[in-house]
Amino acid sequence: MITELGHFTLILAFAIAILQTIVPLVGAHKGWRGWMEFASPAASSQFILLAFAFGALTWAFVTSDFSLRLVYLNSHSDKPMIYKITGVWGNHEGSMLLWVLILALFGASAAWFGGNLPPSLRARVLAVQGSVGVAFMAFLIFTSNPFLRLEVPPMNGQDLNPLLQDPGLAFHPPFLYLGYVGLSMSFSFAIAALIEGRVDAAWGRWVRPWTLAAWLFLTIGIALGSWWAYYELGWGGFWFWDPVENASFMPWLLAAALLHSAIVVEKREALKSWTILLAILAFGFSLLGAFIVRSGVLTSVHAFANDPARGVYLLAITGVFVGGGLTLFSIRASEMEAKGVFSTISRESALVFNNVLLAVSAFVVFVGTIWPLFAEMVFGRTLSVGPPFFDAAFTPFFIGLAIILPPGAMLAWKRGSLSKAIRPLIPVAILAVAVGALAFALQTGRSALGPIGMVLGVWVIGGAVIDLWTRTGRESIGARLARLTRLPRADWGKATAHIGLGVTIIGVAGITAWQVEDIRVAQIGDRFPVGGYEMELRDVVQTEGPNYLTTIAKIAVWRGDREIAVLDPEKRFYPVAGMPTTEAAIRNGFLRDVYVVIGDPQANGGYAVRSHIKPFANWIWGGSILMALGGAVSLTDRRLRIAAGARRTSAKAVPAE
Repeated sequence: MITELGHFTLILAFAIAILQTIVPLVGAHKGWRGWMEFASPAASSQFILLAFAFGALTWAFVTSDFSLRLVYLNSHSDKPMIYKITGVWGNHEGSMLLWVLILALFGASAAWFGGNLPPSLRARVLAVQGSVGVAFMAFLIFTSNPFLRLEVPPMNGQDLNPLLQDPGLAFHPPFLYLGYVGLSMSFSFAIAALIEGRVDAAWGRWVRPWTLAAWLFLTIGIALGSWWAYYELGWGGFWFWDPVENASFMPWLLAAALLHSAIVVEKREALKSWTILLAILAFGFSLLGAFIVRSGVLTSVHAFANDPARGVYLLAITGVFVGGGLTLFSIRASEMEAKGVFSTISRESALVFNNVLLAVSAFVVFVGTIWPLFAEMVFGRTLSVGPPFFDAAFTPFFIGLAIILPPGAMLAWKRGSLSKAIRPLIPVAILAVAVGALAFALQTGRSALGPIGMVLGVWVIGGAVIDLWTRTGRESIGARLARLTRLPRADWGKATAHIGLGVTIIGVAGITAWQVEDIRVAQIGDRFPVGGYEMELRDVVQTEGPNYLTTIAKIAVWRGDREIAVLDPEKRFYPVAGMPTTEAAIRNGFLRDVYVVIGDPQANGGYAVRSHIKPFANWIWGGSILMALGGAVSLTDRRLRIAAGARRTSAKAVPAE
């Protein structure tokens, strides 16, 4: 009965979304206040109904209701409870229900917290958000219904994909969807502004919190996915330029560009057309990500579905919203002249350069991701674009971004002085070069990537610290420290995020340039050296887990004459799914990880053992945490929470220039 109610509330939410799309738009066009105000209760009702539908599906998984087709295909009675719950979104249909729930949550949040928006703009924003909900709920109901029953309920289910039975993957999809879907709010604000003919400083302030929230959640989601790939897949890497990885990375890059360009709109009323275009493209790449994950056109270990028919629907949704948005943009673009004028040397110019680098790097990733599909369709050739292409094509743009970040953040608005911005950074530059020289001196016969990464990381981190310090004036140290605590939270958030980026750069450079790998067949009792450590295979035992069989090795790690750890890598086999997984054992450290994987037994009685020493591995995810923390701190800034400046302009509508 609960399942049927969930299905009914999903259909009812679909009907309300249709009304939410039509009624407020008509009301805003006619100036009918009552029709415009319909948008808020409609958005709230849609969210409540979808929350009930999602709860009903979750209940079916928790109670192992195998009469529901989705539960049968993705659960099992012996599965641990946490994976029964996460199995709700560990499949195509359930994840799409989570997608539309989050979409409704963002729309409802705009209704709840958008009281300071002009009524016509809020009505149009919620109407556009409702139209996105209509498209995805139609896709869900007519092609991917999660509430289908089986005529003859089986005794047990087929289990969830073993690779998804992991805490990292339990939380990775929800955060990723919060980022993907969060960009729909930036899109809705952009389309509403184009319809209304109103793009000004207040609009830039309104769109920033939503973009920042989406970027924050994408950062967490990408970091969780990278962390999962690092310890779960057993290959020892953190990023493979997989199509699905790229599908989340491209919107992240464009969201970062949008976040910075919205600042220029707010501060200087410039880059209006570019900011609107970025909002459309950022959400468009989120839709493209949904298409890549669910259509099966590109193969990936992360893909949810392999159904070209569903892919056609998603491609149509992408075409309608992105094509429609770009068409409206082309009609209105000529009306959005920039008011603010700025010189070549200014913070505005630095942000423009920042945007160009981020947008071009996203385009490079897009070309590399789509090219195999394009080559097969047009030329009939099967091609593979792997990490060498992405590393060579993407890295120069990110190096350029890291170089300009510290001085660009310290340039004055409108007209700046490059020498004045660089002067406080001279000690940082000296420190960065010294650290790079030390890294170069310590390494032998290695690539220059490690020292260059150290220089850039220290440059970005030091630049963020100096930027924060220069905002405290020129008084005594005590007075400056006191003022430091009173700086706006947005300043602290920006510095924290930039420091996180620098930390991540150091981590990526260190693990890429200096990791050590050893692959061998080891007998029980063997002891062998790996990059300054020694490994000893002490024992291998067979045992059972809750829903799997496992082979566990005991490998002692020695540093000189001292045993520092005993690691337990596993090789699991899930009988219901008929699928093996690799569970790496990792001794985490501040400067390096010791990473060990046990393989299959060999003919001579030994076992395949793969060992890695990974310098600065944890700095990658530590930097990601700092970037997300910086975004969260900025969101708590009162100016962003209430979109200060809205009341200043609400009384007098400013037409698009």
